[in-house]
Amino acid sequence: LIGSYAKDTADAYSDLDLYLVINDEEFEGFLNERKAFMSLLGELLFLENFGLPQMIFFVFADGTEGEINCGRVSDLPYFLYEPYQVLLDKKQRLAGLIPAAQAEDQAEAIETVRRQINWFWHDLSHFIVALGRGQRHWAYGQLEALRHYCLNLARLQQDIFDGDVGDEAFFKVEQTLAAATLAPLQATYCPLEPAAMLQAVFILLPFYRERTITLAQTHHLPYPDALDRVVSERLDKLSRALIL
Repeated sequence: LIGSYAKDTADAYSDLDLYLVINDEEFEGFLNERKAFMSLLGELLFLENFGLPQMIFFVFADGTEGEINCGRVSDLPYFLYEPYQVLLDKKQRLAGLIPAAQAEDQAEAIETVRRQINWFWHDLSHFIVALGRGQRHWAYGQLEALRHYCLNLARLQQDIFDGDVGDEAFFKVEQTLAAATLAPLQATYCPLEPAAMLQAVFILLPFYRERTITLAQTHHLPYPDALDRVVSERLDKLSRALIL
């Protein structure tokens, strides 16, 4: 058992998160026959993997909803990096097992920080081009991307191993970040108007810088000062042109 139930943070809306450890020689066969296995547990209304071969997303007729992550015995203990409770262990595979330390993923986590820091400017550049050309929907899409980066950086600042960083930035974000952290972003949900979108970007920029400078210093990454200067000058020029 993993997830919120294992962490004792579950509420009335929590789903069930399980990790299933399978013998290596039976692993592929189990995945191919997962529907038969799941049917033993209840009346299935929904069964999908969303293109993730080792995942099972399910809903039973009694309303039970959740996901099962499947792993090979040979992968132990590398997937055990979060709190868990053992429900069944026929062969005592988990007895005395020490979960893999998150430190082993340090390099990958720092690379994630680096990407989020630098990719922000790429999408800000696209925002400037889109708004300058009067392509409002494209500009709004880039504004959404910039908001994602800001949320990702805020999550990384709190936990460099946050598994929901990336496309899942909004996933359970209210449980992850304090209301005071999220508050400045509320004003960035704006109408599809150039002035409103510009105002939103000028809110996101200091939000980004505040978190990025701290993250860069903490993890010994260079802050892209020159990139900041060049793209910010382009943004200021666009802002003056649109206001005039």
